[in-house]
Amino acid sequence: MLAVTIMLDVAFHAGRGITVNASDIAERIGSARRGLEPLLQALTRAGLLDSVRGPRGGYRLGRPPRSIKLTEIAAIVLPGEADAADGPGGRLQEAVVDKLWNELDRDIQARLGGLNLDDLLKRAADAGLRRPAQEPISYAI
Repeated sequence: MLAVTIMLDVAFHAGRGITVNASDIAERIGSARRGLEPLLQALTRAGLLDSVRGPRGGYRLGRPPRSIKLTEIAAIVLPGEADAADGPGGRLQEAVVDKLWNELDRDIQARLGGLNLDDLLKRAADAGLRRPAQEPISYAI
């Protein structure tokens, strides 16, 4: 969910035009910047974010929000299914608990597959959250 929150923050505050820096993202979501860097790099490598270098650098969406499915974001941080050998064992685990988690995982993946970043931006608007101005203010004297 942290990766989804990062992507939503970038979509909400920057979109595809302007950039937001990692420090601002970290401050808004209440996380340490160093903890976000690996996720930001993974999201950039996957093409979901663009990384812009320089004094006005930062991150922006790599594609329009409507084309970024939440399953794509989840796949970055959960590339494969968990190995059953990593968890507890036993007959009850295998016969009941493992099957339950697999069923829940399929349900979650199906739900995430039907949502994209644009859907989350609409939910933010419905919750009364206003996006910041997309164009920088310029002054002329």
